[in-house]
Amino acid sequence: MEKKWWTLLAVCVGTFMLLLDVTIVIVAIPNIQRGLHATFGQIQWVIDAYALTLASLLLTAGVLADRYGRRLLFIVGLIVFTLGSLLCGLAQDPLMLILSRSGQGIGGAIMFATSLALLGQSFRGKDRGVAFGVWGAITGVAVSLGPILGGAITTGISWRAIFLVNVPIGVVAVAITWWRVDESRAADPGRPDWTGFALLTAGLISLVYGLIRAGETSWGDAGVVICLVLGGILLVGFAVAEARVKDPMFDLALFRVPTFDGGLIAAFCMNGSLFAMLLYLVLYLQYALGYSALQTGLRLLLISGPTLVTATLAGRLSEHVPVRWLIGPGLVLVGVGLFLMTGLSGTSSWTHLAPGFIISGAGAGFVNPPLASTAIGVVEPQRAGMASGVNTTFRQIGIAVSIAALGTIFTSSLRHALGRLLAPVPQLKAHAEQIINAVRQGQTSAAFNAVPKALHGQLEGAVKSSFASGINDLLYVTGALALVGAVFSVLLIRSRDFAHRQAVEAPPTTTPQPVPGPA
Repeated sequence: MEKKWWTLLAVCVGTFMLLLDVTIVIVAIPNIQRGLHATFGQIQWVIDAYALTLASLLLTAGVLADRYGRRLLFIVGLIVFTLGSLLCGLAQDPLMLILSRSGQGIGGAIMFATSLALLGQSFRGKDRGVAFGVWGAITGVAVSLGPILGGAITTGISWRAIFLVNVPIGVVAVAITWWRVDESRAADPGRPDWTGFALLTAGLISLVYGLIRAGETSWGDAGVVICLVLGGILLVGFAVAEARVKDPMFDLALFRVPTFDGGLIAAFCMNGSLFAMLLYLVLYLQYALGYSALQTGLRLLLISGPTLVTATLAGRLSEHVPVRWLIGPGLVLVGVGLFLMTGLSGTSSWTHLAPGFIISGAGAGFVNPPLASTAIGVVEPQRAGMASGVNTTFRQIGIAVSIAALGTIFTSSLRHALGRLLAPVPQLKAHAEQIINAVRQGQTSAAFNAVPKALHGQLEGAVKSSFASGINDLLYVTGALALVGAVFSVLLIRSRDFAHRQAVEAPPTTTPQPVPGPA
């Protein structure tokens, strides 16, 4: 077999492992929380640690790959991701898992930043179209299979297995890349922007930590205020630094192109709405309705299945339809689907969510493929890598910030609803704070153990009703966010902004594409 096909195999194996791991983790979150006795804030960090490191390092990793070699950096990314997966599977406490997830994010950023550049270097002509088509299909299949495979592994074996399964796959991918993939570098690589990297990373971590801490304490807490203010200052500092540095990781001049701005807003709103909401829908299905990880994964196929179908359709339509008429209406469908899920009560069944699952999933499929062309289609070829990387970065920022903010809203709503429902019953009211904390941490059995058996029925009804109330609030917020993204997409994305140019045969610079899922 020719070396270029080995390259395709290595890139596809690495990409499949990365994207599969994202949706698998979401389905397994309740089991992880119970297994490690994690707080509600800690399980948010399990998702956000990955998203933040990916967002912070993606652009810097691309520059390093152009300078030191894409094959070398891809191998480094594979090794780091595989070691991170091993440590996740062996984690003994929430902190170890969160730090290990950060390791996965570092490896993931390096792999995303080099994968398509490796394909562009190895393939020419019609074979390039075949290679990118196969890669695209693999990403769609990985995202679609994630919920059911994650549910099956978590239910049948253990949540640890969803991480440990990456170890042998990663070893095989490293071996293939080392022996069968050719090295490539950029002719004139830029310099790593370490100042920008440090400011962006510190700013995002401070912001997200402040949002999560607000859910644990209150918005008036001194630590919350300090973190939010510091995060804002650091992010402003990042913008100032990018305007002054010779080789910025983020060229602020890109903001002058309305279509680029529209694509960033769409990326943020897409991941900040449906994909961030997935975490809380999983918690509702397992904690409030009592489904296993496998049963939850089967139900989430009503989202991932339509996404795969409409993504295929959108990929074909994007050649004939202006992309804003795919992205905008797609986000409208996402918003409508989320609004359709509202109205949950203590007696609702999962079928109440089914129509919204299908519609929002279909909408996501219409959004994802055109976002890639929106990111790179409005800039000249030499800046395509940066433009695409920035779009992917905004996706990760969207999911990280949204999960943190939604967690604060959910905690407040849950506390208020449970307090109100428990107040009329003195024996339940006396244990209200203990019950609220137990429910937030997924330890509902502890809540029931704290009250007489005669009151278990009333307590169960109160828990389900309050959980449903909290989810309803989040659905309204995320549905509105999706519609905001739809409006800005239609207003800002313009056909005349796209650079009409002939395709070139030269290998592309590092061009990570937007991740089709909650990565």
